[in-house]
Amino acid sequence: MHVVFRWYGDEFDTITLEQIRQIPGVEGVVGTLLDIEVGKVWPYEKVIKLEKRVQQAGLKLEVIESVNVHEDIKLGLPTRDEYIENYNQTLINLARIGIKVVVYNFMPLFDWVRTNLRKRLDDGSQVMEYEHRFIEGRGPKELIKEVKSGSQGFTLAGWDWSRLEKLSELLELYKDLDEEKLFENLVYFLRNVIPVCEKIGIKLAIHPDDPPWSVFGLPRIVTCKEKIERILNAVDSPCNGLTFCTGSLGVNPKNNLLQMIKYFGQIGRIHFVHLRNVKITAEKTFYETAHPSFCGSYDMFEIVKALHDVNFNGYVRPDHGRTIWNEKSIPGYGLYDRALGTTYIIGLWEAIDKMSARLI
Repeated sequence: MHVVFRWYGDEFDTITLEQIRQIPGVEGVVGTLLDIEVGKVWPYEKVIKLEKRVQQAGLKLEVIESVNVHEDIKLGLPTRDEYIENYNQTLINLARIGIKVVVYNFMPLFDWVRTNLRKRLDDGSQVMEYEHRFIEGRGPKELIKEVKSGSQGFTLAGWDWSRLEKLSELLELYKDLDEEKLFENLVYFLRNVIPVCEKIGIKLAIHPDDPPWSVFGLPRIVTCKEKIERILNAVDSPCNGLTFCTGSLGVNPKNNLLQMIKYFGQIGRIHFVHLRNVKITAEKTFYETAHPSFCGSYDMFEIVKALHDVNFNGYVRPDHGRTIWNEKSIPGYGLYDRALGTTYIIGLWEAIDKMSARLI
């Protein structure tokens, strides 16, 4: 297991690489370039600059999250080939600096969705929350307004405000796109990028839909074991893999996280893991918590043990944490609670590893 920490760059993050370097057990960062428009090529000059900045801090840069997929590819428009070509060039540029894993998602229009970015818990900490009744009772424009307000001026990965200004136009384009057509468009994308990945040594890791159900009637196709298995089988290559996100998949109680880890882990298709705990309070309603098991609805010990049991040796990062100790940060991506989560995860792994060795 290689522990990494998400970092949005000097320009966009409140956290420094020097702070991340001081978290015990963290080997590197998960990088990105937030200033590149979706669909454009990530210039090699910017990519190498990012790598050098990370290396100077004594950290590794081997995972990128995310190279987002242009809406024209998801929609299957005639322009998609141009954007796929750009995507492949970006992958080539990333491979030149030693990137091993690239995360992406195939969620239409909206990336991750939360209805409250600053829910205050009894202890005074703030967390992100999702209530489906908000979605049912209001429209997409109201959600965008809520998210933008909760961002408090921070740039949010996956939320492109300029693109969302064309919301009505984009919703109209998606009106007749069902799950099967979206799946076909994903397969078309993969058939054109996976051969490049195989040549350059990059593993693509699709992120599950967050949350794993339809929002505003938009189709979702990365929601459960069966649908993920279908995606991996459609383009059967070790480079076509999964970002196993406990927070995304686990909020649907029908998803058995332990069985999914065992299945996808044994076939070697989990390339990256996001470890997050949430508290499920009702159907399609949850808020994010601190990482320990007693804080949320997941048994984090059993999740980490399942990864250990399949000899997982890939990348893991502590996912969304609380905002605590008066920190000013991107929602879900403060330093303090994710650092606490990191040491908790590493502690679980060490304990499980030593217990397993004694049983041999």
